[in-house]
Amino acid sequence: MTFIRARWLLGLRTTLLAPSPTNHFKNFSKVIGSTKVRCLSSAQISFYDTIDKELEAIRNAGTWKSERIITTQQSSTIGVINRKEKVLNFCANNYLGLSNHPKVIEAAKLSLDNRGNGLSSVRFICGTQDIHKELEKKIAKFHNRDDAILFSSCFDANAAIFEAILNSEDAVISDELNHASIIDGIRLCKAQKFRYQHRNMIDLEEKLKSAQTNRLRLIVTDGVFSMDGNVAPLKEISALADKYDALLFIDESHSTGFFGKTGRGTEEYHGLNGRADIINSTLGKALGGAAGGYTTGNQKLIDLLRNKARPYLFSNSLPPAVVAAASMSFDLIMASSDLIKKLSANTYLFRTRMLKAGFNVLGDKDHPICPVMLGDAKLAALFAEKMLDKNIFVIGFSFPVVPKGKARIRVQLSSSHSLDDVNKAVDAFVDIGRDLKLIN
Repeated sequence: MTFIRARWLLGLRTTLLAPSPTNHFKNFSKVIGSTKVRCLSSAQISFYDTIDKELEAIRNAGTWKSERIITTQQSSTIGVINRKEKVLNFCANNYLGLSNHPKVIEAAKLSLDNRGNGLSSVRFICGTQDIHKELEKKIAKFHNRDDAILFSSCFDANAAIFEAILNSEDAVISDELNHASIIDGIRLCKAQKFRYQHRNMIDLEEKLKSAQTNRLRLIVTDGVFSMDGNVAPLKEISALADKYDALLFIDESHSTGFFGKTGRGTEEYHGLNGRADIINSTLGKALGGAAGGYTTGNQKLIDLLRNKARPYLFSNSLPPAVVAAASMSFDLIMASSDLIKKLSANTYLFRTRMLKAGFNVLGDKDHPICPVMLGDAKLAALFAEKMLDKNIFVIGFSFPVVPKGKARIRVQLSSSHSLDDVNKAVDAFVDIGRDLKLIN
């Protein structure tokens, strides 16, 4: 029974109180027995009734989001509340296992001691420490760009970029399956908006032709698409950008640090280092897993963002501990490619065994996002529950996160998984798949 319906049954409808501007506050709450019951206004009743209906619709659609609560550090093996045994975690963005790497944790602790918990300020007032500038320089060096600018998240970086650099004379041309943060960021800008079919170069070219009278044309794509694990066809996109005199933006959130030979992302994977005009990415996935995002590119672009990007100008700077942890993560990646090689081996093993078993696994063969396609939303939820019974933690995804009829379990490999961990996960998939008669 909802709070509002409980109020109704108690006969406390505010309309019966006929509140005046003064007695509205006098009757703000009443005590019935030992329970203090708040009297709501008609506007509040209507508001919460509307929310009630929306929540009920979400439940009826089977898309209610439940949060499993973990009780340990993020790792390949985690504790889950109300479970005696630890479980193998195959649904985190912790691609390199740096979320609980000893050196990353130690860097964060030292930063807390030396530079405090936070800055209590935005960057341009008194919220910039030396370590913020050092990390920005490190990011720029990693991507071979002039400079970089930090944001509270990559969502904020994507919310900032389009409004800051585009106006009503420009055109932005975006892949239809780009991340929600890109979609929201584009909505904020005044540019003419085009959306091309996912990874469809014929449609992209048609949209570029339609935008030839605009002042600027900006092609926007995820480097790797998070729900499908497929990689943007950068060589073809780059060729079209050259042909139609367009700029290129890439969100590298699901590739920075671990995809490509040295972790430089989809640019490196396609042999196009330095091609993108603008790169946005995150510190909250492979690079320590805490928080933060960034834009890197030409010096003039970064200078403009420092002066115009609203999420940068009006948000507190990143906490020192987060900055120090991310900086150490970059150091570890640039010092050795061992973690990347281990992740590649785990990815190869999982994909090879799953395909051989008869599962339909989407995504690029080299990428650790491995969507196991099941189709039906209830089946995906059931499969995930059965996996948890075998101490394998995965999540089923269904509409509206993915299209109707394309429900899946998205498996994400990490370098922190052992080969034995990967084999246990595949064995569980096979056992459950056979029990449910999905594979032979």
